[in-house]
Amino acid sequence: MKLYASGEDYLEAVLVLQRKQGMVRSVDLARHMGFSKPSISHAVGGLKNGGFLIVDDDGFLHLTAIGQEVAEKIYERHRFFMEQLVAAGVDLETAE
Repeated sequence: MKLYASGEDYLEAVLVLQRKQGMVRSVDLARHMGFSKPSISHAVGGLKNGGFLIVDDDGFLHLTAIGQEVAEKIYERHRFFMEQLVAAGVDLETAE
């Protein structure tokens, strides 16, 4: 499945939330990203169908191996550019 930038953003957000709080539900993702629950549900469905994440019986989101790989790549790219911007004098919040 072709993964678009928005899908990459969702995967990165799941990774970040997993690192912060362990288990992640769609509602956590909606709150973190500032999107509506229906938007998150639609995106999660697409990522699930694409094999990037699974939703367990309790509603928790889990990255698959390929989802984890993509999320970590995106996260590292994000961190790299953020650090470059901070080094160039941009404040952390704006760089983020």
